[in-house]
Amino acid sequence: MKKREVHASVKDERLVMKRRNQMIKGAVTLFKEKGFHRTTTREIAKAAGFSIGTLYEYIRSKEDVLYLVCDSIYDEVHNRLQKDIDTKRGTLESLKLGMGQYFRVVDDLQDEVLVMYQEAKSLSKDALPYVLRKEAEMALIIEDIINRCVENGELDLTRDEVKLMSHNIVVLGQMWAFRRWNIQKKYSLEEYIDIQIKLIFEGIKKKEVPTK
Repeated sequence: MKKREVHASVKDERLVMKRRNQMIKGAVTLFKEKGFHRTTTREIAKAAGFSIGTLYEYIRSKEDVLYLVCDSIYDEVHNRLQKDIDTKRGTLESLKLGMGQYFRVVDDLQDEVLVMYQEAKSLSKDALPYVLRKEAEMALIIEDIINRCVENGELDLTRDEVKLMSHNIVVLGQMWAFRRWNIQKKYSLEEYIDIQIKLIFEGIKKKEVPTK
């Protein structure tokens, strides 16, 4: 599926990127506070620091801004995970590292993640499939790490179990943002990471008491 093109009348690509990043930052704050439908393009322009006329030199519609917000989130998650995670080692340690790094990325982008999931439904039918594919690609990064562990004999999982486990990990990371009003009052980020990794690797079975 091709990346959806967002039209800009300005031809300077560096300037387009700069202005759109300003729009994204302003829009995330507004969408979080007011929602997509109640936010106006004039408000987005003001939050970005320029006029409504300038705004329309870089986008055509308010939906373009939401699309750019969604797209930037997954690009950031993807780029940082690919950069920080060693997907080639195929050890349980690399999987634990990957989980921790992913959770930390979500922590850094938690406002954007909330906006993405709350407002993606407002995207049109031609834009939504692309954004959903980007979300699926995020799970594929985790899936690749798990698969390498299976190939190295570190884990014994079927293909379906690997796929479901990768989605479980993605959702556990997102939960740090979705339920932050409760969870972040009880745990630090590092405590949350340690407990979730322990639950994934050790489960909730009763600990056996060693016999004498």
